[in-house]
Amino acid sequence: MKGGLDFNQTPLFKQNMKENKQLIEKSLAGDKKSLELLIKEHQNWVYNAAINLTSNTEDAADLMQETLIKMITNLSKFQFKSGFRTWLYSILKNTFLNTLRKKEYHQTIPWKGYAEGLDSIKDQEFDDDNKAEIIEEAKLSCMKGMLLCLTPDQRLVYVLGELFELPDTVGSEVMEITKVNFRKKLSRTREELYGFMNNKCGLINTNNPCRCSRKTTGFIKKGYVDPENLQFQKEVISKINTVVVAKLDVYENNGYREYQKLYQNHNFQEPKDRLASLKKILSSDHIKDTFEL
Repeated sequence: MKGGLDFNQTPLFKQNMKENKQLIEKSLAGDKKSLELLIKEHQNWVYNAAINLTSNTEDAADLMQETLIKMITNLSKFQFKSGFRTWLYSILKNTFLNTLRKKEYHQTIPWKGYAEGLDSIKDQEFDDDNKAEIIEEAKLSCMKGMLLCLTPDQRLVYVLGELFELPDTVGSEVMEITKVNFRKKLSRTREELYGFMNNKCGLINTNNPCRCSRKTTGFIKKGYVDPENLQFQKEVISKINTVVVAKLDVYENNGYREYQKLYQNHNFQEPKDRLASLKKILSSDHIKDTFEL
């Protein structure tokens, strides 16, 4: 680990804690507007974490909604001993691992099986009026699919530590492990994911024959990409690398920065029909009963 910066003592953390405390206190007092603002403040972060955990925007929206409902109904239990979003990520983790265990995205795909699946798709040049966007969707779909080869725990560690660049103080608290173990898990996860990419992906190693443009037609035929519904390019706010503010550089990268940049260059999205999503959350019977809305 580099440096000794305590994330909980940074000005950004303290400012966010103060703002969240005000919103939480007003929400618990029955202020609906403050509750809406609290949800809006954190909704996109939960949604984008969920996208990379599930590799599917519909499943991500379901996971986000259930997580936020649990956040709201347990709001009075938050003790301000940690960052609010740290607490929220813990709820997301538990919801992901426990409540939705039967979902397909909990099935870890063997690396060998993923490689064989790519090899089975015939190379074919792709041409379309929206060629660039559709090929980009194929790339995003394939890269997010690789995350399904990681175990659920590894996906969580990767999203927290590598994509969102949260320090080990936060990551270890969410995962309920020591800081040393969090760093070890992140290191091993990188080695698995990036090792596969180095041996298979043409984006990283030009000696590899696999190219997104040549696999796009096959992805469409297999149903992995729908040209009429580019799920990873809708409701785009920015790129992950532009919204991750606190780049603390606390982990030894071991030459993997290029790989990390590829993933952090993925889109940071908001849920489809965000207003409708907010209304759906607030209309939950649990929330109506808790806050008398």
